[in-house]
Amino acid sequence: MVGDTVAAVPVNVHEYEAAAREALPPMVYDFVAGGAGDEETVRANRAAFRRWRLRPRVLTGPGEVSLATSVLGQPVSMPILVAPTGLHGQVHADGELATARAAKAAGTIFTLSTASNATIEDVAPDAGPWWFQLYVFTDRGITRDLVERAEAAGASALMVTVDVPKLGRREADERNRYSLAPGLAMANLETAIHRLVPAADGGSGMASYVASLWHAGLSWADLDWLASITALPIMPKGILHPADAVLAAEHGARAVLVSNHGGRQLDSAIAALDALPAVVEAVSDRIEVLVDGGIRRGTDVIKALALGARATLIGRPVLWGLAVNGEAGARHVLDLLRAELELDLLLCGLKSVQDLQRSLLFRE
Repeated sequence: MVGDTVAAVPVNVHEYEAAAREALPPMVYDFVAGGAGDEETVRANRAAFRRWRLRPRVLTGPGEVSLATSVLGQPVSMPILVAPTGLHGQVHADGELATARAAKAAGTIFTLSTASNATIEDVAPDAGPWWFQLYVFTDRGITRDLVERAEAAGASALMVTVDVPKLGRREADERNRYSLAPGLAMANLETAIHRLVPAADGGSGMASYVASLWHAGLSWADLDWLASITALPIMPKGILHPADAVLAAEHGARAVLVSNHGGRQLDSAIAALDALPAVVEAVSDRIEVLVDGGIRRGTDVIKALALGARATLIGRPVLWGLAVNGEAGARHVLDLLRAELELDLLLCGLKSVQDLQRSLLFRE
């Protein structure tokens, strides 16, 4: 009807973030958007992409372009995967179930976090190809339980977070006295612990127990142990130094994820995109290299792939979509990035993502 107010549908990831900021309680928005310390690493992830410019080729006659590729042997419709992020239930009531369905509809891989509000068993039936992100605990019984549950539920890879011996200091969460809303919990940990310790250890006692189990002494020996208890491909998440990438390959990793945890751990850490080339040079002939952190546009994906990444992962953008419009919003974010990537690839004069090479890039 003439005169009716119609809410504008976001047309890019930045607009989705702005809409999510309006939709979410400030404490939740700050938890998702925030980083450690002065948040220099959060800003560095975005700034790194701005330092690279594209040098397109013309008159190449690409016609239609293809975004299809594979990661760890799994075909995906595009080199944009869904990164592990925790606690989707605080963003939307459907939580990880909605995000998994959105990724499945988009033909890409969903990564379920250890710290999800829905259990492995609840999410798996709604997911297409999916990976499980694992935090390692000093109590190997809990770690083993999580691995066995993920494997039994159909996970096709194990992404092991290696940059969190302890949570980074996120000052916004301290100011907000961040806490989960009543009724929300880290469901996978609740299930694992209640299977292994008496039920009386629930509630705040369970939270203290989880904190006491955090493995601050995680080492390469733990990666070896994980490889001994699962047939799933293992991918360390949080690699920034090329020497660590080489060690990962030597310890049997099938891939590494170049990541600084979205700037949520060590402030002043190198931007993920800046770390990528050295890691690729060190190991790309042996294992696959993926990257996350700061990806907001199709051109960002092009730059990451031209620098040698097999694929990219996005975290916060999917949560912005989920916050604004649930499963449909998360799917729309993925569709927007797909459309941008298709157009940008065509404008670069290329037919497929496999044609991306570093010669396309110019660094300012």
